[in-house]
Order: sequence, then C-alpha cells, then structure tokens
Amino acid sequence: MTRTLPILPAPAPPSALGRLVVGPLVALLLSAAAPAQAQTWMVSTTAHVKMGILDKYGQLGSYTATFVVHSERTGKDYFLVKEVGPGQSGVDVLFPTDPADPNYFKAESGEAAPADAGRYTWECRVKGVKAVGGRFVLPEVGNDITVVKK
Repeated sequence: MTRTLPILPAPAPPSALGRLVVGPLVALLLSAAAPAQAQTWMVSTTAHVKMGILDKYGQLGSYTATFVVHSERTGKDYFLVKEVGPGQSGVDVLFPTDPADPNYFKAESGEAAPADAGRYTWECRVKGVKAVGGRFVLPEVGNDITVVKK
C-alpha cells in the first residue's frame, strides 16, 4: 500500500519585528536558567572589647555601674550606665555597642561610639568613684573575599 503525503509549504521567515521580540525573550529565558557564575558575599567585621565589674563578695547589694570609655585619638568620652540589681554581683558590657541596643555607649551629645581603630582607656564608676579601669586597643579590621566559582 502506498501513501501519498501532502506537500507542506515552507514556513515563512520570521519578520524583523518577530526577531526583535523573540531574540531578547530567548536570551532572558536562557540567562534565568543558567547557573550562577560566582557566589557573592556580603561581609562585615567589627572589633569589640568586653569589660566588666564584679562586687566579689556581694557587699554592695544593688548599685549603678557607669562605664566611661575615652578615645585617645578623638578625645571623646562615651558612657554606658548599667543597673546591677539584687542577686547580681556584677555586669559585663561590650564596647562599642550597637546603637540599636537600648543600652549603648554614647557621648554626652547622644552620638553612638564608633568602632574606630585606636587606643582607649576605660573606667567603671560606682557611687561616683572609680572602682576599676584599664586600657585597650581596637585593631584595624578588614575583610578578604574569596570568589567561589561553580
């Protein structure tokens, strides 16, 4: 048995408008499906110093600890007041503190303490008298990024 197939006309070449619309559409679809070439990282590094005070024998009961950090580079003082309640003998704090924290180190003007590299001195006052103190250096920090290719 013999079959006869109809002859189909050749498809018309795409018009200039068709190429203008279809070309970018195909490129968009191909780029969306293509795997990422490299991982992009967002990175941050901040140095902090932990300071604290402790009533070793618990003789004071409740007290207010006022931490004062002095920047030798700028000459500014930054303050943080912490209440030490009954049953607590001490408190630790971090410098600098994130300004989003309700208890952050700030200058008398309200300016938050920056994490600037440099030399600092600190003290903690209880009842207006220096109880403890010290010094520290905040290091300069930097970030290295490694590009991971797939």
